[in-house]
Amino acid sequence: MSNFPSLYAITDRQLSNLTNEEIIREMLAGGARLIQLRDKEGTARDIFDAARFCLPLIHEAGGRLIINDRVDVALTAEADGVHLGQEDLSVGEAREILGPSKIIGVSTHNRRQFEAALATSADYIAVGPIFTTATKENPDPVVGLDLLHEVRKLTDRPIVAIGGIDHQRALSVIEAGADSVAVISALYPWPERLELTSRVDIAGSIRRFLELFERHE
Repeated sequence: MSNFPSLYAITDRQLSNLTNEEIIREMLAGGARLIQLRDKEGTARDIFDAARFCLPLIHEAGGRLIINDRVDVALTAEADGVHLGQEDLSVGEAREILGPSKIIGVSTHNRRQFEAALATSADYIAVGPIFTTATKENPDPVVGLDLLHEVRKLTDRPIVAIGGIDHQRALSVIEAGADSVAVISALYPWPERLELTSRVDIAGSIRRFLELFERHE
């Protein structure tokens, strides 16, 4: 997968208090071009409907949509790919279902899992949690930047860092060897003064990340 974006934006309805469709519109407005539809509480129908609605918008902007976990939804919605956890279908199984042209990513949490992912056709490999994260009920142990340094030497395949990454930490993660940072909670900053009209600034947060990466290049 060439030209892997430095920012991998992930949806979260609970943190944003918005629908998936509203989140993705805001992400695109901010400049995100690789988006993962992640909805742990949504039904397959919810995720499918959001994907089918948003795909034309994302493709018109030159972006790609990845579905979290659900290979069946990625297939039926004709999404650009799927992201798999360690307890989901294997990369090989997902590849048989989706075919050779779809993007398949997989999460890894230690060197053994990373090396196992390298033996598959995964298009990118995620590593984390890099820092402490609050977006999972039972997170895996924090791996820090050391594992990124270590696994970077093993492959030229895109590496995506995830877990507790905010604007202050993003560049240190890229410098440690990640091609991209996957971000959830930092995309949903609420105004300090909450009013009835207050709205989380997803687009603004994404612009800040992209400006950081542009200055770093």
